[in-house]
Amino acid sequence: MIIKPSRRTSRDIRSDSRLDVLHALLGVASTTRSEIARQTGLSTATVTTIVGELAEEGVIVETRGALGGIGRPTATLSMNRDRGRIIGVDVAETYMRTVVFDAALTELASSVVFYDEHALDPAVILDGAASEIRQVLERSGTSDDQVLGVGVSLPGIVQGDDGISVVVPHWRWRRLDLDHLRERVSFPLVIDNPLRALTTAELWLGRGRESTSLATVNLGTGVGAGLVIDGRIFRGATNSAGEWGHSLLRLDGRECRCGRRGCVEAYVGAPGIQQTLREIEPGHELASIDRQRDFIQAAAALAASDPAIRETISRTAYYLGAALADLAAVVNPETIALTGWTSWELSEYLLAEVREHLIAQAPGRAGERVRLELSSVAGNPVAIGMATIALERFLVDAGLLTSRIHVAL
Repeated sequence: MIIKPSRRTSRDIRSDSRLDVLHALLGVASTTRSEIARQTGLSTATVTTIVGELAEEGVIVETRGALGGIGRPTATLSMNRDRGRIIGVDVAETYMRTVVFDAALTELASSVVFYDEHALDPAVILDGAASEIRQVLERSGTSDDQVLGVGVSLPGIVQGDDGISVVVPHWRWRRLDLDHLRERVSFPLVIDNPLRALTTAELWLGRGRESTSLATVNLGTGVGAGLVIDGRIFRGATNSAGEWGHSLLRLDGRECRCGRRGCVEAYVGAPGIQQTLREIEPGHELASIDRQRDFIQAAAALAASDPAIRETISRTAYYLGAALADLAAVVNPETIALTGWTSWELSEYLLAEVREHLIAQAPGRAGERVRLELSSVAGNPVAIGMATIALERFLVDAGLLTSRIHVAL
């Protein structure tokens, strides 16, 4: 059976144009209609119409002033910071960070809670999320009627075909009904996984502002690759695209927590990096550190002076470069942006070697033409990404965008 793609309507085209204008506005202090037209390729007339629609909804504001205080006043546009507040929650496997933003995605208040990655209870995690949301609202002086939406990132695969479920290999639970969270959070709520959140943040505020084809590679407890194709997040048929960390790196290799053997994650996830150290020097003082973040931070501190750590990082660079070479061959992105706490801690020693292996192992010249960079998103990119998705959802509900949100509660 041949499945025909759904026909794009004039409403969809208008929605995409609004999205392009918002993309040009978000992340900059101010801009002009002519600059938006130049950046997006839209006609000045189209930009003017869209600006009017967004201003009518209160999403953007316009100010007028003469450059240098003389001459004809120039109209400048910016996101309306006072339109409301948005909350992004990053529920990770070792911590939870909750951030409240204004409507221009400027951080106003935040909280972070660390917990034992080996003893996690779903009910406690979800109750904690609801409690932290309430606390950051109070800390930022935000009233309930100012909240435009909440975005929550949960680790694993978040799918919405038959109700929302979460698959988290490391935790004791496999599938979870999130009605309990909905009961505790009385605001419009969207849920997705860290990959989509990271990639959304990178698309709107990072390397995606320069590239229409992008892979955001997250290195932490797990690893994955969020994909942007032709300027749009690629989610796949069931919202589970990007599980690159569970593609095969080595046949019959290390056991991965997903149950397969030889996955990329088993070699370049934080536990995999520690396993590499154990293979190089089993009795090393860092080989038995229990907490992943503590291990990665300690490894970064010793990288310049400890031969075993340097060899561990070199092998990790080889594994990661080989895996990225496959990604470059299949997806052919303009840019690969590395993000996640492992990337940030080890980038000084990791990035250059990874780039060399990527170029050497990618077929043809695919590796030479891809830009391998660190993410340029400051702050907590998962929380920022989830707040951006919540902002998108608000714009859908306001009738300014057609629905692009595949997972919502």
